[in-house]
Amino acid sequence: MTGDYGRFVAAGDVADVAVAVVTFNSAAHLGGLLASLRHEALDSRLRVVVADNGSTDGTLQLLAGHPDVTLVDAGGNRGYAEGINLALRAAGDADASLVLNPDLVVEAGSIRSMLDRLRTPGAGAVVPLISAVDGSTYPSLRREPSLPRAVGDALFGSGAPPWLPSELDGRPASYLRARTVDWATGAAVMLGRETVRAVGDWDPRFFLYSEETDYLRRVRDAGFDVWFEPRALVRHDQGGSGSSAELHALLAVNRVRYIAKYHGRGYAAAYRAVVVLHEALRGYRGVHRSTLRVLLDRSSWDRLPHATRWPDLPDRGVLGAVIIPAHNESAVLRRTLAPLASLAASDRLEVIVVCNGCRDNTAAIAREFRGVRVVETARPSKAAALNRGDRLARFWPRLYLDADVELHPGAIAAVFAELESGAVLAARPAFRYDTTGASAPVRAYYRARTRLPSTSGALWGAGAYALGRRGHERLGEFPELTADDLVVDALFGAHEKRVVETEPVRVRTPRRLDGLLAILRRQRRGNRETTAPSTTRSTLRELAASVRGPLSAVDAAAYAALTLAGRTARSGSAAAWDRDESSRAPVTYIVPATSPAFSTGRCALPESPRQMKINSLDVEK
Repeated sequence: MTGDYGRFVAAGDVADVAVAVVTFNSAAHLGGLLASLRHEALDSRLRVVVADNGSTDGTLQLLAGHPDVTLVDAGGNRGYAEGINLALRAAGDADASLVLNPDLVVEAGSIRSMLDRLRTPGAGAVVPLISAVDGSTYPSLRREPSLPRAVGDALFGSGAPPWLPSELDGRPASYLRARTVDWATGAAVMLGRETVRAVGDWDPRFFLYSEETDYLRRVRDAGFDVWFEPRALVRHDQGGSGSSAELHALLAVNRVRYIAKYHGRGYAAAYRAVVVLHEALRGYRGVHRSTLRVLLDRSSWDRLPHATRWPDLPDRGVLGAVIIPAHNESAVLRRTLAPLASLAASDRLEVIVVCNGCRDNTAAIAREFRGVRVVETARPSKAAALNRGDRLARFWPRLYLDADVELHPGAIAAVFAELESGAVLAARPAFRYDTTGASAPVRAYYRARTRLPSTSGALWGAGAYALGRRGHERLGEFPELTADDLVVDALFGAHEKRVVETEPVRVRTPRRLDGLLAILRRQRRGNRETTAPSTTRSTLRELAASVRGPLSAVDAAAYAALTLAGRTARSGSAAAWDRDESSRAPVTYIVPATSPAFSTGRCALPESPRQMKINSLDVEK
């Protein structure tokens, strides 16, 4: 280390502060946090523990360059609260614990200022001043949630006058002096040793959001004070926290769950009604309309992001094979291969990319990943590419993966374990549609499609399915047809195939209507090529049964209209391959260290999924 940086103390050594960080695809920001902590380590003895929730973006490779950081593998995406618990359990004894988001930078002297404040009689927790990257103060201080305050926030949001009840404390004067508060957003919270012992674990039922509301209430209930210390400053990259319609809905639902934990049914029902009003008043924005639908349909709450665990990978041996047909996939292939890179490089997973008829640098990108076998063929045929991959593959089971689909290794392990058990012949992981940035008609179409039972029980739709050796014997070779997943699904009865509930595959939907229509045209062509009986009547019955009110009726109508448009529209030519390009725009991405390109720093890749903190009462307000 240079003179400007300090080392973190090892486990077993005396530490002033144990720093707990929970990561999930945090490579783009974690380096900045660690650098700032190393400056702080010149003044305080810090032990840094990172609990990783299954990152696939280079986070683990970045941490490998910090051997004095303790890494805890969560064994799944366990959520923020449980990630904190795992990190604190591994942190050992320290005078204080400091929970930090990975997308923070801690300003010089802030940890010492928080420690000094923690010595105030009765202090059990300390929160710092938070600034945005532009230097403006972020309104992080909060009042205990209540029905009157929820009404004020619903009606006025962050613009509520100071005399009106509000959960958010937006008064500038509140951020000028140290004082006790009810709670604050959980980007940075220091806890005393006795506080941790008295309060215990963070509540893992709050996968994300409201976990800090709950914990700091329990701090106060245990007789400690929560202090705000403005001399301590952290910069928070709010844009690095990530957002989606699902996370916005989870934010609202967990507000209701928190109230239900501490109040009676009547109070909780009234509070839920106010949160519904909050979203309805902002229904001119799509994210609020989708959140409103979730709030009104309690059965959908279990489908929101929640803790997932995957089976432990066997200690030795090859798990199986992954075959990826790729036709001009340079914009998306890195994000698909990145989660598989570590297993491929260690020869734990046989990964074969078959570049068929590519006119771009798809093959060159695939070769960046050590352990990935790349083969090129001039013929632009997905079926031929799948058969070529089968002839080259040596191991079973085999997973057939579209080149634009992200699949976590834990999902592969779970699917392969299901096939190895002999219970079924074919399987696929669960999946979720990512409609971030999509137009209103596209979002409506996929909301309706998600409600159809056939979507959740078939092998098609996820861009990923797997066969064991016996299941593949029934298939033989892939026929020269468009819809390979539909063909495979038709080979097996309901008792012979299974959707495995594990970390969901992320299926990016089209962002524009023309992209969706292109996919629907291709699906229609694939349906016509097979001999399977028509499913039009059964789909119409499912669609009608999915209607539970005016909002779902609008979605069902959009689904029917767009499906009809896809059936009647014609491709540019008989041989044209209709493909959506709107979900393929590349963004910056850190290449994993297992790639020979790692030393170049950054390259283009579509965004990775983020599921960390959004420290706001209301994302939009």
